[in-house]
Amino acid sequence: MRLFLLTCLMAVFPGVSASPIFGPAEVSSVEGSLVSIKCYYPATSVNRHTRKYWCRQGSRGVCTTLISSEGYISKDYLGRANITNFPEESAFVVNISQLSRDDSGRYKCGLGISSRGLSFDVSLEVSPDPQDDIEVYTVDLGRTVTINCPFKHENSQKMKYLFKETGELVINTNYVNPNFKGRASIVIQGTNQLMFNIIIKQLKLSDAGIYICQAWDGSSSNKKYVDLQVLEPEPELLYGELRGSVNFDCALGPEETNVAQFLCRVNSQGSCDVVINTLGKRDPAFEGRILLTQRGNGRFSVLLTGLKKGDAGHYLCGAHPGGQQKEGWPIQAWQLFINEETVIPSNPTVVKGMTGGSVSLLCPYDRKESNSIKYLCRWEGTQNGRCPLLVSSDGEVQEEHEGRLALFKEPGNGTYTVILNQLTTQDAGFYWTSTELQIVEGKRKPSLKVPENVTAVLGKSLELQCHFPCKYYAFEKYWCKWSNGECRELPSQDKSPSQALVTCDQNNRFISMTLNSVVKEDEGWYWCGVRKDHNYGETAAVYVAVEKVAVGSREVSPANANPGAEEKVAEPTVRVIENKAIVNPRLFAEERAVVEDTGDQEPGIRTETLHSDSKVLLSTLVPLGLVLSVGAVAVWVARARHRKNVDRVSIRSYRTDISMSDFDNSREFGAVDNMGAAPVTQETILEEKAEAMATPEGNTEPEEPKRAKRSSKEEAHMAYSAFLLQSSKIAAQGQEEPSEV
Repeated sequence: MRLFLLTCLMAVFPGVSASPIFGPAEVSSVEGSLVSIKCYYPATSVNRHTRKYWCRQGSRGVCTTLISSEGYISKDYLGRANITNFPEESAFVVNISQLSRDDSGRYKCGLGISSRGLSFDVSLEVSPDPQDDIEVYTVDLGRTVTINCPFKHENSQKMKYLFKETGELVINTNYVNPNFKGRASIVIQGTNQLMFNIIIKQLKLSDAGIYICQAWDGSSSNKKYVDLQVLEPEPELLYGELRGSVNFDCALGPEETNVAQFLCRVNSQGSCDVVINTLGKRDPAFEGRILLTQRGNGRFSVLLTGLKKGDAGHYLCGAHPGGQQKEGWPIQAWQLFINEETVIPSNPTVVKGMTGGSVSLLCPYDRKESNSIKYLCRWEGTQNGRCPLLVSSDGEVQEEHEGRLALFKEPGNGTYTVILNQLTTQDAGFYWTSTELQIVEGKRKPSLKVPENVTAVLGKSLELQCHFPCKYYAFEKYWCKWSNGECRELPSQDKSPSQALVTCDQNNRFISMTLNSVVKEDEGWYWCGVRKDHNYGETAAVYVAVEKVAVGSREVSPANANPGAEEKVAEPTVRVIENKAIVNPRLFAEERAVVEDTGDQEPGIRTETLHSDSKVLLSTLVPLGLVLSVGAVAVWVARARHRKNVDRVSIRSYRTDISMSDFDNSREFGAVDNMGAAPVTQETILEEKAEAMATPEGNTEPEEPKRAKRSSKEEAHMAYSAFLLQSSKIAAQGQEEPSEV
């Protein structure tokens, strides 16, 4: 069905080729010579192996096969024609020799079956062989021709002429036709050579024709007939893939070295619009995807990438002081055909990024060139256009883009990825993926969050965290280490063991990287990024510096690195603190602070402080022991009176009564084997209750009612409360004494 539609289109629009087969539209030659016709086809496996043919169109539209790649050849072509397939070029060539006037006509080169296959129309014109007495000069448009004119010795001093067959004088020894002024000249070699030369430069199509050169105009003059043929350059076929690239290589000759050069495209009116020239002019339609390179000796090349359907057409390159095509100046021609059935994947033409963020640029390439070096360059529109290399797959990277630019072979299938992060406004512009990068300022911030500056300590561990938003929850997250334009991904925990491990906490939405036993080689740029189905997304970069000690700390010298003396002093102090009972926890806090601060003091100061602490402890423990003795006597007296006045109460019941009172933690303050200190809240409660209990005893009222006789149990309770109150006061006094010293 598709082939049928293409055939119908070609029948309705004979001037337009809807077929992907492409070749020369017009071919001309002369009788007895050889002609070669080269036809291109799409680079597919089927096309490379299918039948190729050359057929001649009849008056009724039937195309009769003359030769094919399957071995058929017509009797008219026997011994003088062949067809050769070049699959590596996706083209085949038809060679025809011993041309005759009968070979003129319309032909087709194509694939498949002659009546239904894909084909391209070619017109062949064979001119008659010129007469033997006429010398033929065939010169390209804009070039120079030198016509040799012989004469006899007797005419050596006579006037020399060049006429057109029509009788129009072109030039003689004393005159130049205005149409040839500045272009035509006579050069006489000398009387001994009996030859003079007519030189015509910058040939025009109107210069073609029959000329007569002669010496003297009398009956004894010498005449020579010349057939000057001025040919328009035959277009060279360029076959480009959609989104691919092509190169126009223009060789104009050394005489055009210092003349402005250009590439133009022929429009529908027949004039040629400048695409690019060496004077700085450039067509906006090719902005960011065209380069002109001068190679010396009148040669230059134009590279065009990111090919579009509209780029197809007829192109001319040439030289002229004005940088544009003018008649009489040398040119070369190309016919560019764009194959829309391309295998090169598409990529976005505009990519937007934000300052401080990152972008991923997709770079398509021809899969047949998968082993070639891949690179990214940034297009600059100065003069002829230039594209300095930023990064390449062989490890080359521009210095100012170190840590910011990396090339990844993914996603593959004709596309690789280049990631650029830490974006600035200076990064905006065209990149040689025919992609324009636009930078947006201030509207949004990057989604991935990493630390700005990180310093790791040799031999220590380092953990880096990269926070990501919920929109990346389903994406694959990774850490990688940047090096020479690549970013080597760090293995996750379920892979082979490594110094760098990656773990991800989905609940807190961050991915962390841990470097164990940091070494100097760990210093450098680390990237955190997201991707999905081998397509890379946003990235964030952090630089990790590696130092011997942490920033702001002192480096310990070998002289004082031995902690032996310090340990001998501090160790018994810690044992004392752990084995004594402290009523007021503030005392413990202060003494603990003293021990912690000893690390920044001189050894002598630490020893004095420890002696002071011993005095404080001694002055506290001696009174406390006396109080405990008095308390024990009071308890014994109370228990004796209790036996006398009330029923016997077991010691177990007494302790039960005490434990049920408000003094739940009394054992902490009265028992020697309780070595911990009570919390501050407990101390405050105990002091308040002790004061509350002491207040009724100190207050006397004028009319005190007669109090009932206390039982021995109540008296024991009161005595025990007084003991606790006294213990608290003694401990408080012991605490205040060191501060006074």
